[in-house]
Amino acid sequence: MANLADKIERYLKEHLRRTEILEVQRAMLAALFDCAPSQINYVLTTRFTPERGYLVESRRGGGGYIRIIRLNIESPEDLRDLIQRQIGDSLSQNEALDIVERLREEGIIDEREAAMMEVAMRREVLGLELPVRDTVRANLLKAMLTAILRF
Repeated sequence: MANLADKIERYLKEHLRRTEILEVQRAMLAALFDCAPSQINYVLTTRFTPERGYLVESRRGGGGYIRIIRLNIESPEDLRDLIQRQIGDSLSQNEALDIVERLREEGIIDEREAAMMEVAMRREVLGLELPVRDTVRANLLKAMLTAILRF
């Protein structure tokens, strides 16, 4: 059975499938899921990140809202932007896995490619100490995505 964070994430993603931008009130979501607003904040900060393809804007107080914007990769330029801006010179394992999952969800890579990329991003496979490991991981992912751009 899914936990509360999974249910909130699924609800928001279902609504985002119909639109690129979703605006909701934090209090309304908290009431709908019978939870504290901090639980909504947790889901937004951990499950709706730029690495996963989302931009979250928030305004508090006086009927404040949350705006979630889906950042789709629709062109080679969008993929180049992902390589340059989001990956950078260093990348944690979680950030890398989120990017790979996003690429799989958007159909840019298939299940097999995602599985190979995920394995290559694992700290156990890289076998290096920080901060070198995060630098090598970023370089590997950028190289893989650059190869995808060629096809």
